[in-house]
Amino acid sequence: MPKDAGWLLPGLEIKRWFLLLITGAVIAAIGFCIIFNLKPVYSLINMILKITQMMPSEIIGWSFVALGAIFFFTGWLNANYSILDVKNERNRHAVLEDLYRRRKLNRGPKIVAIGGGTGLSTMLKGIKKITNNITAVVTVGDDGGSSGKLREELGVLPPGDIRSCITALADDEDLVTKLFQYRFKDGEGLTGHSFGNLFLTALCSITGDMVRAVKESSKVLSIRGRVLPSTLDDMRLVAEMDDGTIIKGESNIPESGKKIKRLFSEPDNCKPLEDVIWAIHDAELIILGPGSLYTSVIPNLLIKDIAKAVNDSKAKKIYVCNIMTQPGETDGFTVSDHIKTLIKHAGYPKIMDAVLVNSDLPANLLAPYKDAGSEPVLVDSCEINKMGIEIVQKNLIEDKRFEDGHSSFVRHSPGKLARIIYYWYRKKEKDKH
Repeated sequence: MPKDAGWLLPGLEIKRWFLLLITGAVIAAIGFCIIFNLKPVYSLINMILKITQMMPSEIIGWSFVALGAIFFFTGWLNANYSILDVKNERNRHAVLEDLYRRRKLNRGPKIVAIGGGTGLSTMLKGIKKITNNITAVVTVGDDGGSSGKLREELGVLPPGDIRSCITALADDEDLVTKLFQYRFKDGEGLTGHSFGNLFLTALCSITGDMVRAVKESSKVLSIRGRVLPSTLDDMRLVAEMDDGTIIKGESNIPESGKKIKRLFSEPDNCKPLEDVIWAIHDAELIILGPGSLYTSVIPNLLIKDIAKAVNDSKAKKIYVCNIMTQPGETDGFTVSDHIKTLIKHAGYPKIMDAVLVNSDLPANLLAPYKDAGSEPVLVDSCEINKMGIEIVQKNLIEDKRFEDGHSSFVRHSPGKLARIIYYWYRKKEKDKH
């Protein structure tokens, strides 16, 4: 099929308006003919009758149809390209593909993804290929690295996780996206900071708050969906350890070397962003994780109104469990331990319907983790089933190599995560009906 014929595909929401335009033009023309007592239809029919006496009517009829279709389609195409200001052939085809994809993705499910850190941004890279109706709810408890410095020195919400999610949802991995991720390696006062963090901080100062700064940054990167901080309060994470020790600060908690008894926040009554609550109420699918259990996922659920909204939501809810345990956070944890910890801190029992876990882990990937005190998270099916939570077990790994070509690390594959979650959601929707 010619590429330009793609404009005829269903779902673009263009053909209907051109049909309306043509109908209006014909009606207006008939009106003018009546006003000025013209008889174009009568004259045209007489002319056609004379022509049909000279050659078969089928040939004449199909010739008129073909000629009219060519004129219409050529005019239609060029009107589209003129409005879109697209001149060369290559860009024309790219515009058509982009428009069709956007229209299709706009009809995708309404998804709310809750978490933070690398895990959430990784998943968003896959989810954005399924739907444009994405709301990423990001924790604001980070106090380490570039985000921590900006938080302490300028009093802004930590921008790091927000920036990662914005770039993950960007329409294209173009130069601007790479610029947002760029991290300065030298320069007095700049070392360690990413350009995106500095940009968000400056925009926050100009616009007055982080929400508006995120919206404006999202426009710059033309992201699919939206990114929202879970709260605008100055939320600080605090952990009570098994021996009664109190550790303050997200970056300090995993470094303590002690087992976490419970996590809480200061202040303990952080107010959620109103848009976050509305997004959860409106969601068709809610995803918790992946990401660090205590420092990425749970902090969002410490905001009680968010935990309650997730619990009360009629959306399908799935938790993406980490593949490996995290030293200092989840040493020795099984999948059921992750689930129990989430439910305990949320304070509500119905925050998930299912848990997504990895099914296969090549032995050659385990060595670097064993040395660091990390191990695969055990899937204790019997314990999970007792809680009435469905287990979705699939191969979720994306195997990447470091620059030396030898070492490997375990990460969720964005594409696999998105496809498996979407298929699970569709299956549940079909079962419901």
